[in-house]
Amino acid sequence: MTLRHMKIFAAVCDCGSVTAAARNLGLAQPAVSLAIKELENYYGIKLFDRISRKLFVTEKGKAFLQYARQIVSLFDEMENGVKDWDSFGMLRVGSSVTIGTCLLSQYIARFSPQYPNVKVRVTIDNSSVIEDKILLAQLDFALIEGQIHSENIVSKSFMEDELVLVCGAHHPLAAAQEISLEELIGQTLILREKGSGTRELFDSTLLTHGLTAAPAWESISTEAIIGAVSCGMGVSVLPHKLVKRELEERRLVRIFIPHTKFQRSFTVIRHKDKHLSQSAQAFIRLVTG
Repeated sequence: MTLRHMKIFAAVCDCGSVTAAARNLGLAQPAVSLAIKELENYYGIKLFDRISRKLFVTEKGKAFLQYARQIVSLFDEMENGVKDWDSFGMLRVGSSVTIGTCLLSQYIARFSPQYPNVKVRVTIDNSSVIEDKILLAQLDFALIEGQIHSENIVSKSFMEDELVLVCGAHHPLAAAQEISLEELIGQTLILREKGSGTRELFDSTLLTHGLTAAPAWESISTEAIIGAVSCGMGVSVLPHKLVKRELEERRLVRIFIPHTKFQRSFTVIRHKDKHLSQSAQAFIRLVTG
């Protein structure tokens, strides 16, 4: 089997159909179909179920896809300049919103003088999306908060973080020093979207106390949440690093929850089979100390 077969199979999985994959690859549809059939015959497995003219990747196909993506990714790295990768290359770095807002630019500013010809391409999204991109070999490594959900990802902690409950300066709770979790879920909650590390920690902490919350607002934008909370529209749980200035300026007020802390770690993650260049390893050392 050839690299061409791997690329075609990955393209069909990404596009969801042979026709779309053929169009994206600039190939004839029969050539794409033949490549898939050759893979299935060679390995003696069924890669797709064909139901109502639609393709569905089988479980064996999903396992094979992991290998195919890694093979294609390694070849692309070689094509981009394996002979002088650390002098003229590219790092594809992912980051969660919190780390991307507070820390990532500092790391890149320290890294770039050491490797001036290595371009750093950054993707910032919620932790769930970043984890998926690691699994799809679309990123070399990433800095996120929150739990890892795949056994194919390895991680290393590099910093501790805390979420804090905040309200606006003129909110009725601003005068209170504390509130119980039971009282909290009765408030108008303005929270990050599901899939973010911040939301995952909040929801999991509530679950350990047998509680769940139904937010009135959900947003991918921390700035939008801070703005709404500052205007007294509700309360939120946000990373302390992101609201430190607002707390100092008294635009937001912190409320304490007895016997409850929203603690988490920032971690560097990568695919367990990902080969890291020397420059990538240097960036990770810079982050982890």
